[in-house]
Amino acid sequence: MDFAFDARTEELRGKLLAFMDEYVYPAEAVAEEQRAALASPWDTPAVMEELKAEARRQGLWNLFLPDAEYGAGLTNLQYAPLAEITGRSPHLAPPATNCAAPDTGNMEVLAQFGNEQQKKQWLEPLLAGEIRSAFAMTEPEVASSDATNITTLIERDSDDYVVTGRKWYISGAMNPDCKIFIVMGKTDPDGADIRRQQSMILVPRDTPGVTVRRAMQVFGYEDHSHGGHAEVVFDHARVPASNLIGEEGGGFAIAQARLGPGRIHHCMRLIGMAERAIELMCRRAVSRTAFGKALAQQGVVHNWIADARVTVEQLRLLVLKTAWLMDTVGNRGAHTEIQAIKIATPRAVVDIIDRAIQLHGAGGVSQDYPLAELYAAARTLMIADGPDEVHQRSLARRELKKYL
Repeated sequence: MDFAFDARTEELRGKLLAFMDEYVYPAEAVAEEQRAALASPWDTPAVMEELKAEARRQGLWNLFLPDAEYGAGLTNLQYAPLAEITGRSPHLAPPATNCAAPDTGNMEVLAQFGNEQQKKQWLEPLLAGEIRSAFAMTEPEVASSDATNITTLIERDSDDYVVTGRKWYISGAMNPDCKIFIVMGKTDPDGADIRRQQSMILVPRDTPGVTVRRAMQVFGYEDHSHGGHAEVVFDHARVPASNLIGEEGGGFAIAQARLGPGRIHHCMRLIGMAERAIELMCRRAVSRTAFGKALAQQGVVHNWIADARVTVEQLRLLVLKTAWLMDTVGNRGAHTEIQAIKIATPRAVVDIIDRAIQLHGAGGVSQDYPLAELYAAARTLMIADGPDEVHQRSLARRELKKYL
């Protein structure tokens, strides 16, 4: 594995770093001010559209998609340092470059598994940043980390499918620009093969029977800039049979194809979040005095900063190795490493941000610094895309097989 980035990656890194300094960081406070003046907190602040237009003008658009027909044509290894940079401002930079979840995963699903009509109707406007989307899998009544538990029904009725179920923590669904849901449910709930019971189907937001019931909070935050996390009810929502993605029974396999890149993208951005926390920690340490000397002269602060730097360098190498493996041997061949970064990265970044909060005192838990929101986002990723314990169980089993 070559630790030097290629010329194209370096060029994009330079452009993206300049874009962050010149446009994104200054827009953070502006976005909050504009959002406070909006009729609905779920509407998009004008500055976001300005950021998107500038990112597209500079060629910093759809960087996540490896398929050159739809995106930038970058490998996972090329995209990793770029996603890290956007992670430093996770609520603005990813959507500004059209690289925000859940749209990224949904675009990948449509690009890989969608038919021509689905691509024309939904993928193209998503690629253009004209609409947003949501992925409806998690349910409140069952342990959704086990996809075989899903209870939402997708029932065939002549030339249609009828979708019935209740979902929650459906990211992005509160945003009025969210026009389409990819819904995971069961087309064959009594099938002998529990991994062939599920299917995925496209359900437009304005379909009769679809109700976005409420916004779900995350540690008290509603994540307005992310489009929120909603509870959504599908009450006999009827859509054409042509809205099915792939074939009946293919939902589980599509979900696995979607979640692999999604997990590594989250980990890439988490490293950027950690770097932002370290920067804030260091600035605070050299600018504040307590008990007669700067915080930067306190031994415990030295330990926090040193441990944070060592941890980030270790995590970055593991994420880059995983990206390289995904490029060279495929997602299945990188399965162990994908699980390893999903386990290691969120918990380590949570600890780094926690130390940064501690160093900022009351300011660390306030709205005056991004640390509290960064903490909530990082902590949530210990649950999202499969709880850590599920990945630990699977990874341990794979290790033990070597000795059986």
